[in-house]
Amino acid sequence: MKTVQVELPDKLAAEVEALVGTGWFGSEGELIRAALLEFVRRNRTDLLEGFMREDIQWALSRKEQAA
Repeated sequence: MKTVQVELPDKLAAEVEALVGTGWFGSEGELIRAALLEFVRRNRTDLLEGFMREDIQWALSRKEQAA
């Protein structure tokens, strides 16, 4: 497993602490993992489409340079 350090705005950090403190999550790490998983699940299609568009645009620009 990879470790990642993040800096959170004070307001968001307080919300994280409150959610952990009230028992919604066992730890800050658990909450952040759940939030990232949900973000990826909700945005996977849009993210992949964006990456594909960037790749296609790059390939077309290379083709134009070669011509």
